[in-house]
Amino acid sequence: MVAPVAEMRGVEVRWGSRAVLDGVDLVLQPGERLVVVGPSGAGKSTILRVLAGLLLPTAGQLRLHGEEQTYLRLDQRHPPDVRLVFQNPALLGSLTVRENVGFLLYRCSRLSEGEIRERVSQALEAVGLSGIEEQLPGELSGGMQKRVSFARALINDPTIPTSQTPLLLFDEPTAGLDPVACTRIEDLIVRTTEVAQATSLVVSHVHSTIERTAERVVLLYDGLFRWAGSLDEYRSTTDPFVVQFRSGSLRGPMQPAEL
Repeated sequence: MVAPVAEMRGVEVRWGSRAVLDGVDLVLQPGERLVVVGPSGAGKSTILRVLAGLLLPTAGQLRLHGEEQTYLRLDQRHPPDVRLVFQNPALLGSLTVRENVGFLLYRCSRLSEGEIRERVSQALEAVGLSGIEEQLPGELSGGMQKRVSFARALINDPTIPTSQTPLLLFDEPTAGLDPVACTRIEDLIVRTTEVAQATSLVVSHVHSTIERTAERVVLLYDGLFRWAGSLDEYRSTTDPFVVQFRSGSLRGPMQPAEL
């Protein structure tokens, strides 16, 4: 039986007396596309940081591919295949697109220059950006920079044998984009997940992103998962948390943050 890509059991994250995550349970299966929704400050980005190995839980258990995670990613000799796509593309401005996309291969792999260039070109072609390898990030539009960050998430080192399903994490990937750019990025999330034969978790407030990228949806509020279900169930449920989130109403169980 194939182990889940990720399992959280009773995970807590606390800052002093404040519980950012208060004993959450979550299971991600291979090939699944999950979207985590909820109001600002609910703890969604903390979920990503825990899964990415950037933050250790205060309590509870995290397993990736069946292995319990007890160290930060940088402290692991053989970290699991988890790739985080930031809300900001996070490209290095002094490096070319080729050097940004192939950064880990140049730094850590035993591949030749020609092999790295070929893999970078394939990744850029997959996101519709062929032929820009030698440009700098500052020469690209914001939407193109975002797609370059997706190409970087596709890159893997073929010399490292692994049977792990990659876990792709997307932090508010369509925040601040116009509707047409949103559609392009949303389609790209689905395509990237398929091309990388990965499992994806998207954090988003944007309704079109939920509709286009989710197979399953969970709603996080005040450090707890308040609802979970399929995309069809998310569209039709009368759960008060989901109804309030879908409608943007000030009436309901979720209290808006003070402005």
